[in-house]
Amino acid sequence: KGLTSQQLDDLDLDIILGNTYHLGLRPGEDVLSAMGGLHSLMSWPRNILTDSGGFQMVSLLDLAKITEQGVEFQSAHDGSMINITPEKSIEVQNCIGSDIMMQLDDVVHVSTRGPRVEEAMWRSIRWLDRCISANKSSQQQMFAIIQGGLDFELRTKCIEEMVKRDTAGYAIGGLSGGESKNEFWRIVVHCTERLPKDKPRYCMGVGYPVDLVVCVALGVDMFDCVYPCRTARFGSALISSGKIQLKSNEFKNDFGPLDPLCHCMTCKQYTRAMLHSISSKEQLAGILLTYHNLYYLNNLMRTMRQAIIDGKFPEFVRGFMRLQHPDFQ
Repeated sequence: KGLTSQQLDDLDLDIILGNTYHLGLRPGEDVLSAMGGLHSLMSWPRNILTDSGGFQMVSLLDLAKITEQGVEFQSAHDGSMINITPEKSIEVQNCIGSDIMMQLDDVVHVSTRGPRVEEAMWRSIRWLDRCISANKSSQQQMFAIIQGGLDFELRTKCIEEMVKRDTAGYAIGGLSGGESKNEFWRIVVHCTERLPKDKPRYCMGVGYPVDLVVCVALGVDMFDCVYPCRTARFGSALISSGKIQLKSNEFKNDFGPLDPLCHCMTCKQYTRAMLHSISSKEQLAGILLTYHNLYYLNNLMRTMRQAIIDGKFPEFVRGFMRLQHPDFQ
């Protein structure tokens, strides 16, 4: 939100995420098809990943009815009833023309216990088969989504079944919904230890810097999250030493760069004092902070990748933790 395709390209981002549910409503399949897909519509030359629309099952759960056929829920836009099936999700994603498509999965809240979790896991496997059958584009790659809640046995069984389908990559779904960090990390490492090492592992909904570092250490390759953009719109910046809130009066007379260690356009051209002065009233503040936050996280991922290549990842982690937590030993 708030940035142009050119700005995203300037940030050297390799891939962006689109929401199938929202894109299917507006601009809609007819417009997407007429334009030849989302790449052309938004003048974006790089990669696009689209989710399946299944997350709305959790976020709109009170309005949703889940059956073997699919998910039916009331549109938040106009009140009409919407039915998302595995086939419909892939049909819309084919119209979007995304490079990576996510299967439609049966999403349950991470706090859910009992038979509903196992039901959702087996249904996600069956829906994966239907998604694969419905795909009409050999140019688009599909990722499976591992479900099973916080149950290790269900996660293992789901991985065993989905790996048989040999999709292009695998996502770890159903997390980042309020579980403890210990529960979250234990499920992540349980999954990465069992997923193919030659396929991308994608942890959905993860965006806090420390979580990115820990999950990379546990074997995850890809992430998505609204966090860097949403926190920017509320006046916060992610910097090398943590997170700062530019609306705070402590920055009123701070004429230093946003992050002395960052080389993005925002940090080169604007002081903390200037950003503070516009943080409460001007849309520009959200744009500049969004640009910076995306630069920061993209650079964090690139730095981790290079550290792994150089065989220096443990040293990187220690340096990162010392910057973020000065008392870290």
